[in-house]
Amino acid sequence: MSDYIAAYKKWLKNVIDSDLLKELKSIENDDVQIKNRFYKELEFGTGGLRGIIGAGTNCLNIYTIRKATAGLCEYIKENGGKSAAISYDSRINSQLFAITAAEVFAGCGIKAYITKELMPTPFLSFAVRHLKADVGVMITASHNPAAYNGYKVYGNDGCQITDSYANAVTEKINKTDAFEVKTQSFENYLKSGMIEYIGQSVKREFLKCAAACAINDIGDIKICYTPLNGTGYKLVPEILKMRGARGIVAVKEQSYPDGSFKTCPYPNPEKAEALKLGLEKAAKENCDILLATDPDADRVGVAVFDGGVFKLLSGNEMGILLAEYLLSQKLKNGTLPDSPLIIKTIVTTKLADKIAAAYNAQVTDTLTGFKYIGEQIGILEKNGEENRFVLGFEESYGYLAGSYVRDKDAVGACMLIAEMAQYYKQQGKTLADVLKEIYSEYGKYQHKLTAREFAGADGAKKSKSLLDKVRTTDFKSIGGIRVTGFTDYLTQTKNNLPKANVLVYDLDNGAQLIIRPSGTEPLIKFYMTAALNDQKNEEIFCRLSGFIDEHFT
Repeated sequence: MSDYIAAYKKWLKNVIDSDLLKELKSIENDDVQIKNRFYKELEFGTGGLRGIIGAGTNCLNIYTIRKATAGLCEYIKENGGKSAAISYDSRINSQLFAITAAEVFAGCGIKAYITKELMPTPFLSFAVRHLKADVGVMITASHNPAAYNGYKVYGNDGCQITDSYANAVTEKINKTDAFEVKTQSFENYLKSGMIEYIGQSVKREFLKCAAACAINDIGDIKICYTPLNGTGYKLVPEILKMRGARGIVAVKEQSYPDGSFKTCPYPNPEKAEALKLGLEKAAKENCDILLATDPDADRVGVAVFDGGVFKLLSGNEMGILLAEYLLSQKLKNGTLPDSPLIIKTIVTTKLADKIAAAYNAQVTDTLTGFKYIGEQIGILEKNGEENRFVLGFEESYGYLAGSYVRDKDAVGACMLIAEMAQYYKQQGKTLADVLKEIYSEYGKYQHKLTAREFAGADGAKKSKSLLDKVRTTDFKSIGGIRVTGFTDYLTQTKNNLPKANVLVYDLDNGAQLIIRPSGTEPLIKFYMTAALNDQKNEEIFCRLSGFIDEHFT
């Protein structure tokens, strides 16, 4: 009997949840479905767990949540941990999974602080630090489609766990049998004090700290805001109003939590399709700017009204706008620190380096993932240098301008973007105008991100094979463009960064191709950079796309 069939039969025997048991029985004669659900355990990594909601070891359900939490409990107890903070987003079963995790923590003797209602991921990061919890858990799949959910884990510094932590927890999880994890009810633990709701005072303190990063008031700029049926629906409007916003227009269909995401099946503010209703509403109401946060409100997408139409801004573009704004304004008002620092990921625009240099600021590059940016902020804090930190950002629409949390924060970012738009509006400029000025001064850096999907067991095998083949090929050119440098982050030693499955090809005239598998989805991602002009940049993108088609199909 194959391992996945044996695992399936074990689940049939032990699952008592009626919905999951019905689901298991419905695939009894479908070998492909059984294999995809049971060919492996859902992998625990630096992002915790993420997977399709459903029955099986490779899916997210109350049993995989129990198994992961029990393993996490063992690890933190061995290291003297006594408490955990938990929050959750608007996704299907998010509250159920949060309650399940809280029950396991309490059953293991670890006090669990849990939000009484759904709250953003950055709030969880803040709560861990504010409550001095030893670990944090956020139930979210960020911007994935509705079929997904996830389980993010944070250390006591409020930062997502990194590799060594994840590996140690994985060892504990692998020794845990999900069906042997026993707990009492949530209500019993609530009565005993082993579970406690996180109070409103923590939320107020979070908003206060985020608002402390403001430089100018927001004023009368007209903002269209959509939380994409996620957790930003309360805190984003609240912080905008705290900073003086007087014109906020809501996208009614997306203004309240809904895990089915009926109006945006892929609730990712990086995608124009997810912003469709917001763009229509913003145009109808003559707004200046559209802000859209993802379901767990750690990312924000932006569109600005310019030249009679709304223009979508990329994560790289918003990052360099924020860098220019924060550095220039702090210099102007005398609050720019000595040796100011911007922290970004290796796949994020190198234009940030040029802007930083103009203000005698430094740039630190990290591996992909905001946890690595948070880790760098922690190092600054330990050295008493956290005041040097000006901005952390990544091309995937994540921004942070203060050390109050250790993850990207769309709540604080929405505030800064709105005030920045208002500041430039008073000068007769849109953010698009300012972006043109930056390109005029430093060069037309443009970026494109594409991906190839390799789903299921067979897809995972093919993905590894293709990456291995490319990794071991000595390319002299990519798409006919000369390779000037190559870095394999699995083997490189010149950069002071952990090992990672990332390939970086530096090309002529500032072009670049970066290849990396996603840590949360069955995708290989390709980050393309061109730095000449519109026409030549498009030619470069076509050449790089041809290379991708040739080697990853």
